[in-house]
Amino acid sequence: MATKNKTEVTEFVLLGLSSRPEIQPVIFGVVLIMYLMAVLGNTLLILVACSDPRLQTPMYFLLSQLSLIDISLTTITIPQMLVHTLSVNRSISYNRCMTQLFFFMAVGSMEVYLLGAMAYDRYVAICDPLRYSAIVSYSLCLQITLTSWMVVSLNSLLYSVLVTRLTFCGNKVTHFFCDITPLLKLSCTRPVLNEMLIFTEGVAVVGSPFFFIWGSYVRIGIAMAHMHSFAALKKALSTCSSHILVVLLLFGTLARMYLKPSSSYDLGQDRQVAIFYTLISPMLNPLIYSLRNQDVKGALWRLFRKLHTSDWLSDKE
Repeated sequence: MATKNKTEVTEFVLLGLSSRPEIQPVIFGVVLIMYLMAVLGNTLLILVACSDPRLQTPMYFLLSQLSLIDISLTTITIPQMLVHTLSVNRSISYNRCMTQLFFFMAVGSMEVYLLGAMAYDRYVAICDPLRYSAIVSYSLCLQITLTSWMVVSLNSLLYSVLVTRLTFCGNKVTHFFCDITPLLKLSCTRPVLNEMLIFTEGVAVVGSPFFFIWGSYVRIGIAMAHMHSFAALKKALSTCSSHILVVLLLFGTLARMYLKPSSSYDLGQDRQVAIFYTLISPMLNPLIYSLRNQDVKGALWRLFRKLHTSDWLSDKE
């Protein structure tokens, strides 16, 4: 790679999901529908969590924060992709690219920490239910959220600064947004420091919530094994199943994308994986949490009924 010609890069060209012009309208239509579904679904979850008195609990506060993260994650990447899909000019300035990289990494990492906080909430609810209200409070959830934002922001800043120190031999990014993997592939020399950071500090920062989640569910499993009531066991399984599914979907795609050396990257396949965690997963999360949660379904029904009643009263006036 040292033989590549070095150039002063002032902008990048995002190649998108596909270079075939005949399928660009199809990609635009499908992605637009999924994006609107993701935003609408997560917005509804935020509305019911904030407006329904029965959902004024720490667990639903964390769920509303997760929905906010999902909206942010899709909005950072997808609207730009939609514009580029039907545009001849797919360029993005160097500064905008680095800004997108920073916010994407910060918001993406924040989702992992929120899932860790939700795992702790479920651990206390199942393993120590009598002291749940004393242990898990809004104050604790707010402290966890703010501390997590500080950690992921510093981590994302570190990655972004190191990327800006690279010398790029080309500006065509085989992706639909500025992610660290395709940017490292454009480096004139192998980005050893960046790769070491991913496998050390990156694993520590992003991997620690995963091991925390794993440890929480080991304790939950032990507690469930000692349950003699089928109703209690069923309630515990219902409480955890949605969260476990979301965790598996997220960490599976993250491991597939980032935990490998740059020499083994297949950017064509990685674009397909990236569309999963930037769009499909945020679209599915509200469905996963609402379809198996009677409280959320009840709150949605009350919200729709309230809105319908308000419209009916307005028409009467």
